[in-house]
Amino acid sequence: MTLDRPDDLGASPAGPASRALPAEVWESWTDEKLLELRLCALALKIEGSALEPSIALLRRELQASGLGFRPHFWLSDEWFTPDGIPGIAIPFYLAHPRLARLEQSQMLEVEGGTPEWCMRILRHEAGHAIENAYRLRRRRQRIRLFGKSSAPYPDHYEPRRYSKRYVVHLEGRYAQSHPDEDFAETFAVWLTPGSDWRVRYAGWPALHKLEYVDRLMREIGHSPQLVRSRRRPDALPSLRQRLREHYARKRRHYRVDVDDFDQRDLQRVFSSDAAYAGNPSAAAFLARHRQELRRRVRRFTGEYAYTIDQVLADMIDRCRTQKLRLIAAEADAKLDLGVLLAARTLKYRHSGRHRVPL
Repeated sequence: MTLDRPDDLGASPAGPASRALPAEVWESWTDEKLLELRLCALALKIEGSALEPSIALLRRELQASGLGFRPHFWLSDEWFTPDGIPGIAIPFYLAHPRLARLEQSQMLEVEGGTPEWCMRILRHEAGHAIENAYRLRRRRQRIRLFGKSSAPYPDHYEPRRYSKRYVVHLEGRYAQSHPDEDFAETFAVWLTPGSDWRVRYAGWPALHKLEYVDRLMREIGHSPQLVRSRRRPDALPSLRQRLREHYARKRRHYRVDVDDFDQRDLQRVFSSDAAYAGNPSAAAFLARHRQELRRRVRRFTGEYAYTIDQVLADMIDRCRTQKLRLIAAEADAKLDLGVLLAARTLKYRHSGRHRVPL
């Protein structure tokens, strides 16, 4: 498949020069063996994968919204839209179920791993791509409403959960992280079929942004793009690192630096008193409900699952060291722990000692 084919799905062809291995070679490998493979050795393409219907749906949504814009797509190591390029990079693991399972085992979740989640991210990235295609960041009204693109990206941000100045689309109130993300999130809400944004955001200052995007997209319509580059930075065949190195770097990005845990926090739910010696171990209880608690707190905070899991691991270690045991019914303990874990996770975010996905 050539890079300038009409549907521009961005295949990564296998062949002697790239030494790419077809999926039938590695899809049955263990995680340990697969982690030794280089990213460029994965013979993957979007065409024929589970991504193809999602991309086709995005194109239909753009057309139905009166836009002639047609971004191109390629596989890379993560989601991103490069500055100045009207195209979207999609993480490789979404192109094959075996790699999605590896992503799950390494990072505890698969970002964009469901059709709904994938479409949310695609609409967001399309917002970045259309800004590039028409150089929208230079417009005065865009700068007045959203801010300057030149503002530095933060390593962390503290979202204001009840702010009405921003739309709510991706988890973590992502629109609040940077002016460019604010525009992309606003575009995504505008593009989403059935979002009924005029009603949903009535009375919100964010409605002014949505109305601006609506006027801007009507103005653009089917007009020719100002930027037509089909470049694919960091395309999969160019990435030489091994999967093991890729995931080590990714985990470092979402790490937390554990500080001293206030013992009184845990002792509100558990106890080391001899009176409770016959009750279930707190460490075992946490371990048993780890996935459920992580999922609940992920929905509430929007924090990356790997970060939440590190906070959970710290709690389990401290419960084990202090020999704590349950003092309440399991249902009550789960509720209390969910609140404690969410508060602890938000404390890490507020402290700035970890990074958030940007």
